[in-house]
Amino acid sequence: EKIPYAVVIFVAIVLAATTNLMSILEAAIVGTAAMLLTGVFRFREVYNNLHWQTLVMLGCLIPMGTAMQKTGMAELIAHQLISKLEFMGPVAVLSGFYLVTTLLTSVMTNNATGVLMVPIAISLSESLQCDLKPFIFALMFAASASFMTPMGYQTNTFVFGAGGYRFSDFLKVGGPLNLLFWILASLLIPVFWPF
Repeated sequence: EKIPYAVVIFVAIVLAATTNLMSILEAAIVGTAAMLLTGVFRFREVYNNLHWQTLVMLGCLIPMGTAMQKTGMAELIAHQLISKLEFMGPVAVLSGFYLVTTLLTSVMTNNATGVLMVPIAISLSESLQCDLKPFIFALMFAASASFMTPMGYQTNTFVFGAGGYRFSDFLKVGGPLNLLFWILASLLIPVFWPF
């Protein structure tokens, strides 16, 4: 008898998020509260179905990504790796830039990685005296390619607990997928957006 409430609340969450009335996080929190208030599920059911391993993982690893960003460690890693490739030309630098970005987005949020790497992309294009577009597209693709870790993206975290996956499962499937995307991006970005 509670199914109509659940369907209406779910549709409201999707509409609120897609019409930018609320962020997806805000809509989900409001929707969860509405489901609790209407009795679609009870607080005890929510508590009993929490995946504690996921909560502990998030509690430990998200601060690590934040610390990497705030201390400047992520920027230092990016600058060091890319400075080693600069003598090989723009394609090698682009490839290294993509690789650093996709590795950082595995431990940091893609938004934080994007904010961190934009100034690096600009300085790279200026120092190589080439167009900025290839680096911006590499940044967008790499920051969205967070397949290797459960904390790389919210969806990964969601299926990590619900699906009963292990951290190594993400590495086994996401690692080769990230490698494939890196190779394709290194080859195709300069074709579609030349330097």
